[in-house]
Amino acid sequence: MIRLKQTLVFVFVLCCIACKKDKHDDADASKGNINEISIVISDVLWNGEVGDSLRKRLAAPVDGLTQEEPLFTLNQLHDKSFDGSLKKGRNIIMIDKDNDAKKGFSFVRNNYCAPQNVFTIKGKSIDEILELIDMHSDEIIRTIRQTEIAENQQRNIKNGLLDQKIILNQYNIDIKVPSTYRYAVKNKDFIWLKKEITSGNTNILLYKVPFEVIERNKTIATDIIKMRDSVGSRYIHGKEAGTYMVTEEAYSPYFFMTSFNDKSAFETRGNWEMKNDFMNGPFLNYVIRDNKHNCYLVIEGFIYSPSSPKRDLIVELESIIKSVKFT
Repeated sequence: MIRLKQTLVFVFVLCCIACKKDKHDDADASKGNINEISIVISDVLWNGEVGDSLRKRLAAPVDGLTQEEPLFTLNQLHDKSFDGSLKKGRNIIMIDKDNDAKKGFSFVRNNYCAPQNVFTIKGKSIDEILELIDMHSDEIIRTIRQTEIAENQQRNIKNGLLDQKIILNQYNIDIKVPSTYRYAVKNKDFIWLKKEITSGNTNILLYKVPFEVIERNKTIATDIIKMRDSVGSRYIHGKEAGTYMVTEEAYSPYFFMTSFNDKSAFETRGNWEMKNDFMNGPFLNYVIRDNKHNCYLVIEGFIYSPSSPKRDLIVELESIIKSVKFT
């Protein structure tokens, strides 16, 4: 009886600790929408050259979208209002112009909550502040993008993931796909995952190609377009006969050489269209060199959502693709 009471007390204490930890974690968690930045700045600076410079860099159009959408959503805050829940924003930029301020740029991670990025730009004059924005904007963008992808991945895990045994066995990768996706096509050569959304759908494709498909003529960008058009004509069809997905010719895709978990890769962003139909949308394609299995692994995300913004949907797809780990 005594041992039973001790056990019950022990379990009760553990539950209390767990509950407190969960509440503490929730209290310390950052808030805000994906791709949102809070900028603490005076009206004078925000409506002048400093605000223009911040908007030019941080709200520049996203590559690969035919309809112009800003890289980030910028929200201006005032010093006096920057308190309480506003300090829980995931991405914060503080602009401080003061005659006594020492010119400088600083970055603090998880200052008020986690995850969080707090950037501070100080200067005695507008010219000093403009110089610092110009010097550090690429760093700010890169840091925030990485944070937003990681945040998306954590949200996916929290909301539940698709059973990935099929993908693991077929492609030797671990990929964290939300459970809201279903298999639209599944065979030994090709997997198509689709999620229905209010305005359309988001999609993920996985397949392998031999080295020579990408390296045939040393015109890699052209070979990637030919590859995805071939796959589209074979698997991605519209409702009407003779309709299939191709790369839209009216918009030149953005092509980058990059790395993917220490593997060389090619990234392509552009627009797709349905041949002989009116459907179209953006795509994000990664061709990853897999020397272990003597092939390229292709992972592509594409969106059909004609009546809604697509920036955050593209980031969502990017976060899924970048969760890949090779086994």
